[in-house]
Amino acid sequence: MKSTAIRCLLAFCMILMAPMTWANDADSFIRAIKQDNDIAMRNLLARGFDPNTKDERGVPGLYMALQEGSLKVARLLIDSSRLKPETRNPTDESPLMMASFKGYLELAQRLIQKGADVNKPGWTPLHYAATNGQLKLMELLLEEHAFIDAESPNGTTPLMMAASYGAPEAVKLLIQAGADLRMRNQQGLTALDFAQKAERPDAVELLTAALRASPSSSKGKW
Repeated sequence: MKSTAIRCLLAFCMILMAPMTWANDADSFIRAIKQDNDIAMRNLLARGFDPNTKDERGVPGLYMALQEGSLKVARLLIDSSRLKPETRNPTDESPLMMASFKGYLELAQRLIQKGADVNKPGWTPLHYAATNGQLKLMELLLEEHAFIDAESPNGTTPLMMAASYGAPEAVKLLIQAGADLRMRNQQGLTALDFAQKAERPDAVELLTAALRASPSSSKGKW
């Protein structure tokens, strides 16, 4: 009877300690990401810690690792068999979107292989790659059948983002890949309007020349 009572007491103590242990592991998880400590992360994952854990703001660990440039930890998380690659932050951004924005080609490839959504609704990885002029990522996404004229919630396309923020080479790549030059967002703006408003003369020149070369190829919104 005495031994049974002791076992019950120990089990009860373990139940009480479980939330504290998880909290400590969660803190260690976030710390390992910020420090790019792959050894600590490997130990956590080996103990069964969930690689999809989010911080107090709702940001998934992998998204945070990519944002922080903690690439050793990011690789470990991507390699985890329990990773859910489409775990998103509160603003619906996915790890593939951050990898595309940062230009992490290898990691983006591995995420796609694990089932990351190239064509998620709303803002897409191609929008993010185009915004930051990540040409290799743009080529990868297009090879993986990313919709070149994907529309954000306000109707903005990757070409519009490239025209406003990206490198001229990103604009050229999208034009050559067949992006619709005449599409308009919900404010009625085309990619050329974006380039003009952002005072991007290189993008203005590229778009103007492309429009002149295809005066009747209108598929977009008027």
